Amino acid sequence: MKHFRLLVLGNGVSAYGSYLNMVALNVFVYDVTGSALAAGLFMAVRLGTSVGAGFVSGRLVSAYDRKRLIVGADLCQALALLALLLAPEGGRVSLLYCLAVVTGSCSTLSQVALRSSIPEIVGAEHRTRANSLLVTGRSLAMIAGFASAGVVVAQLGYTVAFVLDAATFLVSASVLLSLPIRTKALPRDPEDGEAGAPAAARPSLRLLWAGAPLLLAMIAVRAVDGLGSSSHNVALPVYSSLLDPDHPATFVSRFWATWAIGTIIAQQVLSRYTRRTGHTFGERAFAVGACVMSAAFIVVFGGLPTVPLLATALVAGIADGFTEVVYVSRLQAVPDEQRGRLFGLSASAENAGFGLGMLVSGSLLESFSPFQVVAALHGLAIVLCLGLLVLLVLRRAPAAATGAGRLREPGGDVLHEGRG
Repeated sequence: MKHFRLLVLGNGVSAYGSYLNMVALNVFVYDVTGSALAAGLFMAVRLGTSVGAGFVSGRLVSAYDRKRLIVGADLCQALALLALLLAPEGGRVSLLYCLAVVTGSCSTLSQVALRSSIPEIVGAEHRTRANSLLVTGRSLAMIAGFASAGVVVAQLGYTVAFVLDAATFLVSASVLLSLPIRTKALPRDPEDGEAGAPAAARPSLRLLWAGAPLLLAMIAVRAVDGLGSSSHNVALPVYSSLLDPDHPATFVSRFWATWAIGTIIAQQVLSRYTRRTGHTFGERAFAVGACVMSAAFIVVFGGLPTVPLLATALVAGIADGFTEVVYVSRLQAVPDEQRGRLFGLSASAENAGFGLGMLVSGSLLESFSPFQVVAALHGLAIVLCLGLLVLLVLRRAPAAATGAGRLREPGGDVLHEGRG
């Protein structure tokens, strides 16, 4: 795990750059164009590219070396930022949309490649602990990125912000290049009938439909979770302004800091529990955690006093961190040659849900209160989670009766047939 801790450090630095990038670029687009429509279009291009890149990334990480793909994605983002800085002012507007495509596609590719690689880097038995470390690093990076973005842009300017952002990607690429890690499973013997990753990866989507429908249900839940996540992201500034019109940023910063503390607590507890017991959580724990998370986010907008409100935000963060680690660890249980396509599909579903939710939430807030909007979209996620729990209960008895001769993950769905 010592090499992996360095990887977490490099990934955290890169994540800090991504969150700094998210704030600085959106403000920069508006300053350069003077148009809210142009700023919205930039975000739409970036998010739309992320959705499409999920499907392509799944194929790439199944066919090529994942370490090189992550390094290449980091270098591409760094070069794109430097190109924007060196371009004449008249050509920057068109380059901004090219940058949106590069950052959207490369960030998705890097995420899919890294998530697919975890079991090969640390071993399948340590994947929950590794995922907890990664999410902890990204949570800390999010706090630092969002907290420092305003200061960096206001005090030092866009040039320094973009140079710093590019430097974080270069640091991440350098750290990963220096690590002697293997990111893909060793090639199988042709006599096993599954030689070569590309050939074995082709039927992965059919595996979801025919052999592992619960994994498909989990991905659907994550997509609807994206709708819910977008609703509280869009509604939070509005709700904060209603609470304190003179200092709306105060509540937003408290909320996200408390939420982040919750995610870190969940990941640390889950990591220690898994290391001590060897137990991994499956679909049922994921569905329950997602229900708790959505319910907590709804309660946050219910008009509570400050202390109970922040306590609820802490619960939301704990449930969010728990479901994130459980979800990723569960998808990583599939064979390596199918994992890349699975995470590619997941990335597309999550980004599509979040993007659609941004549009829906923005329009609904014109007519409804923040509580009503968040309750509607997170409520949809709760309904889907309850449906998943019902499906798990209905499948439990037949699965126990027909489970002989099949390979299963603990608490999970059938992955593939056993060979006699």
